[in-house]
Amino acid sequence: MTIEALLAAEGRARELLAECMRRDLVVAGKTESEISDEIAALALDLFGVKKFWHKRIVRAGRNTLLPYAENPPDHTLAADDILFFDFGPIFEEWEADVGFTVVLGDDPRKRALAADTAKVWDQGASFFRAHPELTAAQYYAEVCALARAAGWEFGHTHCGHVVGKFPHERDAAGDTELMTADNHSPLRRAGRDGEPLHWILEVHLVDRAAGYGGFQEALLVE
Repeated sequence: MTIEALLAAEGRARELLAECMRRDLVVAGKTESEISDEIAALALDLFGVKKFWHKRIVRAGRNTLLPYAENPPDHTLAADDILFFDFGPIFEEWEADVGFTVVLGDDPRKRALAADTAKVWDQGASFFRAHPELTAAQYYAEVCALARAAGWEFGHTHCGHVVGKFPHERDAAGDTELMTADNHSPLRRAGRDGEPLHWILEVHLVDRAAGYGGFQEALLVE
């Protein structure tokens, strides 16, 4: 039931963010924190979600250059901004982790970045399915290469992590298992409970000179 439960949780998270867009919660003049709080209230109203397994992230403007661990000052959305979501709601103790990029306005470079972020995610997922013996380090190198091939810099020191029943698998140091350049463990292996690990692929593309980035994440499925 693990993968089915994770897919169901992800489906609900996608419904949540789609409803956020349908209700026009993302508009110029709002701050990142205002949008984050409105989405959390919507999650409670629609699904009874009271718990998120990591901090809720809405990042816009130059804040889209920053990885998860940063806590930048609150940004107010401009009419031509780019922003991304990174939300991890918990549905019946199963984690979801969904992220995607939104562009306000018609800036062609920002729209290209959003489109390429989705394209690189799809290419990375296809590579994962085609290479059953992949290590985390090999996968990170490939995702970075896909980013460069698309004309962007990869923006983070990892390209994903384990996801599961809350709280999910952690490594010996107590940190979440990550797909990094120095993690040479095979992706397809059992966790401490003997069940196969399941992974989230994160794609963070950036244009540092222009001052913005794009982000997408979702569950990897065989």
